[in-house]
Amino acid sequence: MTAILSPSDEQLIALFKQGESAACDELLNRYKNKVLAIARSYFLSDGDTEDLVQEGMCGLYSAITAYKGSGNFAPFAYACIKNRIIDAFKRSADKSNMMTSISYSEEDNQAASLGFSPEEELINSENSKELNGVMRATLSKLEYKVIELYVEGATMAEMSSALQLTYKQLDNALSRAKKKLKKIRNK
Repeated sequence: MTAILSPSDEQLIALFKQGESAACDELLNRYKNKVLAIARSYFLSDGDTEDLVQEGMCGLYSAITAYKGSGNFAPFAYACIKNRIIDAFKRSADKSNMMTSISYSEEDNQAASLGFSPEEELINSENSKELNGVMRATLSKLEYKVIELYVEGATMAEMSSALQLTYKQLDNALSRAKKKLKKIRNK
């Protein structure tokens, strides 16, 4: 039996540029969980994660249309998505907004370096370490693990399975953690 290989990101982009709109839809679908994970890694006080997801999807579309075919598409897409989310924050008229990045994976840290100056990387790294320490001190072990999985883009079903919790237990832990984090952010 022969395995059916799905086309690479780069092949899909080439098809899209030849007029195959379904190829773009496939890429948007393929990356939507990554966009969600990146958007969730930013807290925008009084903001909505959905707004950041929308900005991230726009960044992904820009990456698809701007990609020139040199190198791997994934790091380029990551940089475009993250930069679009950061630009949305900078355009925000509300200067009281506080945005903090939380990064849990080495891949995230490597990809982040594609679009930021060393100074920005250092600030993000320090903010992330500080927030991580405050979170560990404030949240219970379960709440911390739930937030960690949430930021990584896990679905409720995936988190429920990984932590062996009912949906209600998971939802309660996530709600408690969000309330605690909001209090921290508003201090």
